[in-house]
Amino acid sequence: MSHMISFTSIRYGATFGLSTVALLMAGCNYAYTNSGRRVVRTDFQRPAAISHPVDNPYSAEKAELGRLLFQEKKLSGDGTISCATCHDPDRDFQDGRKLAHGIAPPALTVAKRRTPTLWNVGENRKFFWDGRSPSLEDQALKPIANPSEMGSSGAEAAGRLAEDAEWRAIFAGAFPEDPRVSPENLARALATYQRTLVSPEAPFDRWVAGDETALTDAARRGFGLFTGKANCVTCHSGWSFSDGKLHDIGLAVAPQDGGRSRFKTPTLRELFNRAPFMHDGSMENIEAVVQHYVEGGERRFGTPAAVALSTQEQSDLLAFLQSLDSGKAATERH
Repeated sequence: MSHMISFTSIRYGATFGLSTVALLMAGCNYAYTNSGRRVVRTDFQRPAAISHPVDNPYSAEKAELGRLLFQEKKLSGDGTISCATCHDPDRDFQDGRKLAHGIAPPALTVAKRRTPTLWNVGENRKFFWDGRSPSLEDQALKPIANPSEMGSSGAEAAGRLAEDAEWRAIFAGAFPEDPRVSPENLARALATYQRTLVSPEAPFDRWVAGDETALTDAARRGFGLFTGKANCVTCHSGWSFSDGKLHDIGLAVAPQDGGRSRFKTPTLRELFNRAPFMHDGSMENIEAVVQHYVEGGERRFGTPAAVALSTQEQSDLLAFLQSLDSGKAATERH
């Protein structure tokens, strides 16, 4: 289910002794980080196409059905919320809360973790913050069935939709080989739609494509730090800036997480409209996130070491992260 990416040619040669940022600012196609990792511009190239699984191939009808289902409150047990209630398109497919809220009454239905963005979710191989689902199709029905989220089940939601002739017709158009309003088709449609949620082109993408004027000097220096001294690229790799894996980054372990300290790396695309941050919503802004890595967080086996960044370096790193935002208004991003 990975994206299909075409790679351009790479120039080879010795680069030791020069910084990553100096080489890339000079227009070279690759460089080595301070830790010896090879960085290539095309490592961050946008995908040419979205890839869909063989057992759930793309169709425009299926994606449109998924979009409609994503906004349908009949999927919830009391008919008060939809997927879009928490994954709000105008908030970059999350809700801006520290912790997610489910069906009423909220006092009884506050989720353990914050709502993750759905930007570039088709890139992932594990789903939910704790990676407990192996596919979008498997993930799609679990929030519907969770009493702290939508308080229903796939079968109940499909049953409510099947009572409506219009929904039956839309399902038949999307699944002509199996024209049922079923939990399985509901999940397939939602998953197909979610794979289309690809973040818009940003200044960084134009730079990767060869436009040397697309990034400010500060953003280029920040990219050098990101791939070098700060070592962010270890986890935030690839065009969506996520390796999709689970990591312990030294956050406090909450009792509600049952001792778990490892959570999935989020994408860094369209970042600045997505506060608060981290799986537990514990950081109010991007500056706090950077400061967390500078200080190092709680020390456990495998957690990253503190990174000594000057005030200027932190500012440059933030400038680079800003270059991953499209700058489009919310209504233009989806």
